[in-house]
Amino acid sequence: MEQLPTGQRLITEKLDHLRSVCMGFWIPAGSRDEPATLAGTTHFIEHLLFKGSQKYTAEEIAQIFDSLGGELNASTSREYVVVYGRFLDDQLHTGLDVMTDMLITPTFSDLDREREVVLEEIAMVEDSPQDLIHDVLAEVVLDGHPLAHPILGTRESISGAFEEDIRSYHARRFRFDDMVVAAAGNIDHDVLRGLLLERPGGGRRAQDDRAPLTPLPRPRRSFVSKDTEQMHVCLGGVGLARDDQRRFQLSVLDSLFGGSLSSRLFQEIREKRGLVYSVYSFSNLYQETGLSGLYFGCRPDRLAQVMEIIGRELIRLGREAVPEDELRRAKEHLKGRLILGLESTSSRMTRLGKGVITETEILSLDQLAARIDEVTSEEVVRLADEVYRPASLSVVGIGADENTFSAAVPKDCLAGLR
Repeated sequence: MEQLPTGQRLITEKLDHLRSVCMGFWIPAGSRDEPATLAGTTHFIEHLLFKGSQKYTAEEIAQIFDSLGGELNASTSREYVVVYGRFLDDQLHTGLDVMTDMLITPTFSDLDREREVVLEEIAMVEDSPQDLIHDVLAEVVLDGHPLAHPILGTRESISGAFEEDIRSYHARRFRFDDMVVAAAGNIDHDVLRGLLLERPGGGRRAQDDRAPLTPLPRPRRSFVSKDTEQMHVCLGGVGLARDDQRRFQLSVLDSLFGGSLSSRLFQEIREKRGLVYSVYSFSNLYQETGLSGLYFGCRPDRLAQVMEIIGRELIRLGREAVPEDELRRAKEHLKGRLILGLESTSSRMTRLGKGVITETEILSLDQLAARIDEVTSEEVVRLADEVYRPASLSVVGIGADENTFSAAVPKDCLAGLR
């Protein structure tokens, strides 16, 4: 990793047996950085970057990347945006020129038309309870924290967004010199460095004005009424920050609890009893805090039975030692996923860029495997008692029958479990 004279950070991984490159521009702006009145602006800008720049129209951007046989895409999270492209190694100059022009000089053309596209995306999520439930859980667990802001924004915030506010936010948050550039594949670091330094900079780097806030675990029950066949439910609470050294323990914990086909939740609820189609646990790690939880969807008449099994598994998770064979299987599952996940230039670029933009140490595969192997049964149980302690978990649901939900989920959530 190198910090250029402009302040921009560049990190590359050369894989000279390939003929392709994946390059990403990582921008330190996410939904947590938006004032409430501009909710969804970061994601809206991500869309607008593709609608044309000073040198290229939206159609030309699409045609150029199609002619390269490549891929151009982007995504927005709560803490950053990434715009990335894949193309042949001899097309670096062209790919870089198009991407930098999109990022530095977007025209924000067709703003109102793209506004409608984003509103359709919001409507799509509203019609997908298995996706919407995660936003509902974040709003409940991280209540009052900027991380609770929905990435897409709301119908009201997007409908009311003014062009001048969008341009101002872009000027503050999408500064070229603040971006992390990551590339993996048949890439020459020095050549890419020289090309980046030819681009106009933006003066002093922006100051990080994110106020670190730690939400308090306050278990709450919440329900959203929608005409659905299934009851969609999430249980969750405050998790770990991404720099917490226990994050490797958390990965092992999630793997054995609900992160694989042999995990406890999948086996007990789906395989042995056939009560659900989808059930899994998850953990999202942010700058100063995190969100850990589990999701399942079932028919309403099965909700009470599923909740009873989950309650038993949560108590067991925080009390009983993990059998040696189960712990070993969870670790091997994690290590296998890590290795398989690095078999593409896209995943390697993501590993590099995300590590730098989030200021997380980038470990080799051997180092990662060693950290995973170091995790003990005692550490998993101790962490489970903190992160998945029943009395600390909120429960949120989406479905057609709130009475059924309320009957299966007490007002104090899982506080009564012993």
